Amino acid sequence: MAGHVLVAPDKFKGSLGAVEVADRVAAGLRAARPDITVITMPVADGGDGTVEAAVACGFERVEAVATGPTGDPVTAAYGFKDGVAVVELAEASGLHRLPGGRLAPLTATSHGTGDLVAAALRRDPRQVVLGLGGSACTDGGSGMMAALGVRLLDARGRELPPGGGALADLHALDLSGFTRPAGVEFVVASDVDNPLLGPDGAAAVYGPQKGVGPAELPRIEEGLARWADVAERELGVQARDDPGAGAAGGVGFAAMAFLGARIRPGIHLLLDLLGFAGRLSGARLVVTGEGSLDAQTLRGKAPAGVAEAAGRAGVPVVAVCGRRALSDDQLHAAGIQAAFALTDIEDDVRRCMEEAGPLLERLATTLATTWLPRKPAHAHD
Repeated sequence: MAGHVLVAPDKFKGSLGAVEVADRVAAGLRAARPDITVITMPVADGGDGTVEAAVACGFERVEAVATGPTGDPVTAAYGFKDGVAVVELAEASGLHRLPGGRLAPLTATSHGTGDLVAAALRRDPRQVVLGLGGSACTDGGSGMMAALGVRLLDARGRELPPGGGALADLHALDLSGFTRPAGVEFVVASDVDNPLLGPDGAAAVYGPQKGVGPAELPRIEEGLARWADVAERELGVQARDDPGAGAAGGVGFAAMAFLGARIRPGIHLLLDLLGFAGRLSGARLVVTGEGSLDAQTLRGKAPAGVAEAAGRAGVPVVAVCGRRALSDDQLHAAGIQAAFALTDIEDDVRRCMEEAGPLLERLATTLATTWLPRKPAHAHD
């Protein structure tokens, strides 16, 4: 693999998954330089596409029936390899699972994520990696824990209905059906450092993405506070203020409080898990990317993580994207030497979305002429 090019992009959200992005970039590079070895490694940061990236790197794709965010059954998947299960919240509890795309701020549940964790636990893993991102719910992870045997009861001993809107009526937990899995390490892949509650918490910051408006916010916040009060009292833990407790509508809180999970930056965890260092060894160039290179990229998103890892190994990094909103100085500070955007070769943003694949191949060919120039006939790669 000496002198190879490593193509390690995230998805182009709303257009192409990471696997297709990697394949299209590789096709363009090979068209321009058929003499160079190109290795693809789609990546993810814990959000949508995490299982897809794991499967592309050799994990088994395991399907299971799970509860969708509004209660309808869905067929979702997790990844499994060598005793490690990769569970992606968005697979069962993501915004894309909402029927008709209709938001359900008070009733959407993370139950399906718990279903996937339960399915993965039946394979006796030593580690469960829980990727958080793209959540449709703000239920504090109560749905996930209900799927794992925790009963949420009101003052009359009745089980609460699903969703964050019901948590304000929580009175007690019945933990008789729940046991923290022995010998299993839980790790959360997330770049969110928000606490569970308050102005920087799950409801205030991320609730609007899930339909939580000014009318719903007080009830959701009250419910999350009640959930934290009861859970922390009965478990004898404190987790509401921990960085990441507010991830995925509070699923981070439940993972830490009930499962003893620790949180790691998503892209760093996934790069380790997927074997990035081994594929990087001997590379002459890394091509990373995502749909939009912008301020969010600099806050630990996949391209920044890839660039950091490659930079430590002394391998130059360039990026492809749909649109670019970062200056050269910002890119260089993140360890990215150059960026190539679809909008550089196609002004029509709609066409960039609809024809992203072919355009990406063209873009990769352009990239190759600059970063993989042909050497004179007497020279060798």
